[in-house]
Amino acid sequence: MRIAAIYDIHANLPALEAVIAEIRQQEVDGVVVGGDVLPGPMPLETLERLQDLDLPVRFIYGNGEVAVLEQLAGRDPTAVPEPYRPIIRWTAEQLHPEHKRFLEAWPKTLCLDLPGLGEVLFCHATPRNENECFTRLTPESQLLPVFAGVRAALVVCGHTHMQFDRQVARIRVVNAGSVGMPFGNPHAHWLLLAPDVELRRTPYDLPQAAERIRVTPYPQAEHFAAHSVLDPPSEQAMLEVFSRVAVK
Repeated sequence: MRIAAIYDIHANLPALEAVIAEIRQQEVDGVVVGGDVLPGPMPLETLERLQDLDLPVRFIYGNGEVAVLEQLAGRDPTAVPEPYRPIIRWTAEQLHPEHKRFLEAWPKTLCLDLPGLGEVLFCHATPRNENECFTRLTPESQLLPVFAGVRAALVVCGHTHMQFDRQVARIRVVNAGSVGMPFGNPHAHWLLLAPDVELRRTPYDLPQAAERIRVTPYPQAEHFAAHSVLDPPSEQAMLEVFSRVAVK
């Protein structure tokens, strides 16, 4: 069984379309969507594209879905910094009741037994929390409590939008990176799993994607096109940012 793990799409439909095309070439048996499908510039189109896939697709939620569901419930998402709340409100306004029910059904984590890899635990950020941050540079001593009690041989996560493959004690921990908002290399990042782990980066037409995003009514469409598609922040810059908020 071969599984594609796609995380942090952030409603970047052009990036998702490119990844789906490559997934089909790889003849995968299923897809795991690791959270933060939302928010982003094309939320309805992205959700519907994933729902229309003629492959088995399993979803887990991320902090983005948690924030949007809080907004839909009439509560301000307090975990979201104030400057980003308008995009959460806008995203919630785009969704229909059936989308809300769809998001509410997603679990926090997912376990699969994959050939060559054994038991694989999929989570958004860490197994215990969808908001915690860590990177390839976070000291192992700080991560031991985070992964305490995990029985899986491999944990697949996302959230920080940077791919890595590292060990935490006996557990192999792999970050899928981000399909729609990668840091560093601007291609769409994802994972191919079984019989081993392949860190994948799918190129797509960035100028065309930026134009498609600019014409959406997304409140930060121009910023997303410029800084999430055409010229994303460097990995080094973001490692410095996340080092200040990483788990202690």
